[in-house]
Amino acid sequence: MKPAFIFGTRPEIIKLVPVIRAFEKRGLKPLLIHTGQHYDYEMSKVFLEELELRGINYHLEVGSGTQAYQTGIAMIKIEEVLMKEDPDVTLVQGDTNTVLAGALASVKLKIPVAHVEAGLRSFDRTMPEEINRILADHASEVLFAPTEEARKNLEREGIIEGVYVVGNTIVDAVFQNSEIAERKSKILEKFGLKPKEYAVLTAHRAENTDSAENLKKLVEIIESLPIPVVYPVHPRTEKRLKDLGLWERLKAKDHVILTKPLGYLDFLKLQKNAKIVLTDSGGIQEESIILSVPCLTLRYNTERPETIKAGGNVLVGLEKERVIHYVERLLNDEEFYSRMANAENPFGDGRSGERMVDILLSLYEKGELRVKSSRFI
Repeated sequence: MKPAFIFGTRPEIIKLVPVIRAFEKRGLKPLLIHTGQHYDYEMSKVFLEELELRGINYHLEVGSGTQAYQTGIAMIKIEEVLMKEDPDVTLVQGDTNTVLAGALASVKLKIPVAHVEAGLRSFDRTMPEEINRILADHASEVLFAPTEEARKNLEREGIIEGVYVVGNTIVDAVFQNSEIAERKSKILEKFGLKPKEYAVLTAHRAENTDSAENLKKLVEIIESLPIPVVYPVHPRTEKRLKDLGLWERLKAKDHVILTKPLGYLDFLKLQKNAKIVLTDSGGIQEESIILSVPCLTLRYNTERPETIKAGGNVLVGLEKERVIHYVERLLNDEEFYSRMANAENPFGDGRSGERMVDILLSLYEKGELRVKSSRFI
């Protein structure tokens, strides 16, 4: 069996590595195709090095651009590789432009697609990620849903066959790497931080950073936080902050630590030891509940509703009063803090990658790993 992995951003890399390792344990070396959607060194290559992911077969160097440009260029380059290599299955993860490009290029070549983290829905079609995940799911032959909630989302859209609830590989990744991070990373010493005495904030979603109004709201929230905060800034967001004259405002605040994007192990240690996480990232919402750190999500919806239901995450949007209310409550109400920190992880036991490989190998051996003429109800 010849599996091919298509990825282009650091969250994809993190979540696919457990599946790649599970294939390698069975004596199979997957084909690794990196589109280069995250083209900055800190945004991608450092993750490959830290996770010891060697032997990338193709670096496509797609780079940045508009949604259509990035997706189109990725499709063209992915198609060339797939026509040359002819894998038995392609695996994509999540909701990026790389995922959509990989899924469309594959299925049109009659190569079955396995979508890792299928069935997630924010029910907000104004988000480009929502369009990507919907289309990728409908192009896929094998859908690895992380939770029963995700499976139900697929069922509502008529996708019944080929769906497997396997848990989320983010649990595998956190379990495999958090101990390494604690041992190797010196990030707390670098910033002069003590465990549980600071917050971590990330913001990269287009709705928060492309809008000047929303970016100003974000800056006002950060300025008002009653706790030291570390903010690793995406290069594109840094440029937006500087263009709007907001960068120097943040730098002037004594309680704000601005830094370039961090390596995975450094960020994992920073997140694990934080008092509170504030984010608009779906993956970080997941990691926070796995690491038992209360999470406040800077959005008005989430495709990870399981974290809300479990009690480890609260949607706060960009309403400063609401954000500060919850931050202060977490700082001052021990019972509330404990309840959020001890919320049950809904994403599985850390063996999702092994389950996925078992399923794919079984389908391959039965001759069922192929693009079928009919799959829906």
